[in-house]
Amino acid sequence: MVLFDHHIELICVKAASKKVITRDEWEKKLNDVKIRKEDMNKLVMNFLVTEGFVEAAEKFRKESGTEPDIDLATITDRMAVKKAVQSGNVEDAIEKVNDLNPEILDTNPQLYFHLQQQRLIELIRNGKIEEALEFAQEELAPRGEENQSFLEDLERTVALLAFEDVSNCPVGELLDISQRLKTASEVNAAILTSQSHEKDPKLPSLLKMLIWAQNQLDEKAVYPHMKDLSSAKLEDPAI
Repeated sequence: MVLFDHHIELICVKAASKKVITRDEWEKKLNDVKIRKEDMNKLVMNFLVTEGFVEAAEKFRKESGTEPDIDLATITDRMAVKKAVQSGNVEDAIEKVNDLNPEILDTNPQLYFHLQQQRLIELIRNGKIEEALEFAQEELAPRGEENQSFLEDLERTVALLAFEDVSNCPVGELLDISQRLKTASEVNAAILTSQSHEKDPKLPSLLKMLIWAQNQLDEKAVYPHMKDLSSAKLEDPAI
């Protein structure tokens, strides 16, 4: 009990030793930071392009005068590939990727294997068992012999065939939509990289940095927090 009381006392002392920054002081500090509108516009355009919002990007280009760093027409092609994977049309997705740039799959054996793995998953999902076994043996097994990681992924996927009720299958998550989304995201990132564009938008990373910075500052000061990032509304410090 004494130890507990001492611990509480230490917490109170630490809290009392923190610097208190009022809302007026904090807002003045924020207003002193000058950010160019052009930089903010580039940040927005980067998000729209990376996430594939082609219509919004085109509209934003006209309204703000901010030019994207890639041809907006390529966004439509990239989103068509992503949509094909998300819909389970993996053959169509592979064809579209090759139409965009054959080197993407030629130079990325892991991505190609994951697409073929997804194709195998779709065959199993559709109950095409014989076709799935033949495809696994002819297309995936040879690659598994060359790469231990590929072999493990193949074994996990083929294990789906051993269960009539996939809800009881330890690898049943492979049939979840999340698996399609994971593969689609990997393809999307590869296409962006081939176009010399970041595979992830900058905005989410900056928001993560903001949260990290607030957590660090919490150790030293009491100040207005920005808890709701969508509204950027400041909340008064609890003193």
